[in-house]
Amino acid sequence: MELKNRMWMNGNLEWFAYLGEHEVFLGSREVPYPLEEGDSWVNVYGDRFEVRDGEILLLGRTDPPERAW
Repeated sequence: MELKNRMWMNGNLEWFAYLGEHEVFLGSREVPYPLEEGDSWVNVYGDRFEVRDGEILLLGRTDPPERAW
């Protein structure tokens, strides 16, 4: 699958992508890699993402997942 978004990882192993004109934080370990059609995840801020038709979509906000220390 060819991804339509430009996506990269920084030195802190955090994933970012351009969604339209905006640079968006996708997450870190919660981002499935390699991305496949239908993959979905929620980042630490509660942003929900899904891959549809080769494009990463921001679906909205939800409660952030609980983190166990």
